[in-house]
Amino acid sequence: MEIAVLFGVFALLLIIGVPVAFSIAAASLACVLYMGLDPIVVVQQVASGFGKVSLLAIPLFIFAGELMLRGGISERLISLASSLVGHLRGGLGQVSVVASTLFGGVSGSALADVSAIGSTMIPQMEKRGFGKDYAVNVTVTAALVALLLPPSHNLILFSAIAGGGVSIADLFAAGIVPALLLAVGIMGAAYVMARVRNYPTEPFPGFGAIGIRLIAAIPGLLLIFVIFGGIRAGIFTAVESAAVAVIYALLVTLLVYRGMGWGAFTGAVAHAARSSGAVLFVIGAAGAFGWLMAYLQIPSMAVDALQAITQEKHLVLLLILVILLILGTFMDLAPMIIICTPIFLPVARAYDVEPLHFGVILVLAAGIGLITPPVGSVLFVGAAIGRIPITEAVKSIWPFFLAALTVLLLVTFIPELSLTLPALWR
Repeated sequence: MEIAVLFGVFALLLIIGVPVAFSIAAASLACVLYMGLDPIVVVQQVASGFGKVSLLAIPLFIFAGELMLRGGISERLISLASSLVGHLRGGLGQVSVVASTLFGGVSGSALADVSAIGSTMIPQMEKRGFGKDYAVNVTVTAALVALLLPPSHNLILFSAIAGGGVSIADLFAAGIVPALLLAVGIMGAAYVMARVRNYPTEPFPGFGAIGIRLIAAIPGLLLIFVIFGGIRAGIFTAVESAAVAVIYALLVTLLVYRGMGWGAFTGAVAHAARSSGAVLFVIGAAGAFGWLMAYLQIPSMAVDALQAITQEKHLVLLLILVILLILGTFMDLAPMIIICTPIFLPVARAYDVEPLHFGVILVLAAGIGLITPPVGSVLFVGAAIGRIPITEAVKSIWPFFLAALTVLLLVTFIPELSLTLPALWR
């Protein structure tokens, strides 16, 4: 009955429109009261939820991404991407995917990615005769690549929720090949759609222009190597690398690109503070929720339930994917990672699935929910930028959705895609 109270209150509050963090906290409190425990337990577990030192990396990386977003990096990355792939079928659609991939390695956030790249690329595609739905769909789907590239906030969050036994550096390495595979898959879908609709290409600017634009983009791109290379080489921890990223972003945007005025800086600070507060509040509230799941032995019950259905590893993984994709239709990414990791990670371990591999599966599967209505936050942002109804975008998103789903299945059932790089770089 305690489990029914915990999940029942949570589901009910979500249905009536209560924000996720408040729903999680209220469900935890209701369950504690029902069990007759001291309500102070909820407060203690909330404080413990965001008391992990590794979580400091998240607000710092968010701030670094905001600085780069407002300091001129996105324009240079778009220019570089245009020179590299603009001549392919689909032109600006291909540019949007490559630019999103490059910017994802700087921001680590799908929302920041679609905001930065979408605000430039979607209007440009519309002016060149691309359909609004195509412009929105290719951009929002490409933003998912950021979820798997360093400095992905969600991979850091998974590491923290997994108990600290999963290396952030190894998670960053594990996400690189799946991220690139996802980018290629989306480019393929963009190419097919562009051929069907006969969309134009961009003229090839020549190798000289590529070199010039690459040089202009290098200061921003170096942030990727500063973050990942520093952690991988053991020079600094994830938190230290996040602090270095903030300093580096400030120096690049102030001294190199000179695009960071006082108004842009204060805007970056304010937006980073709001985003960090929202994320950390969800993490804290979910700390109490996770403690209750452990107290009620829900993870072990999940293992027993799935083992009762089947002993086949691949079938269990397929069942988990279906559950995650369904949950993604009404839950945001961070709460899904926080709630589902304690439940499904023990199941994955029981079937000899590497935690690194499972972390990539979870983040990608939950990330697909960001482009799935009714609670697809990345889809909402893209549709708002493109000024089209969600329903119009959803009607033609299926080729991009299928591309993302195909990559998810490949990553799930071919673990070498996630595990090869971490093994090579150890």
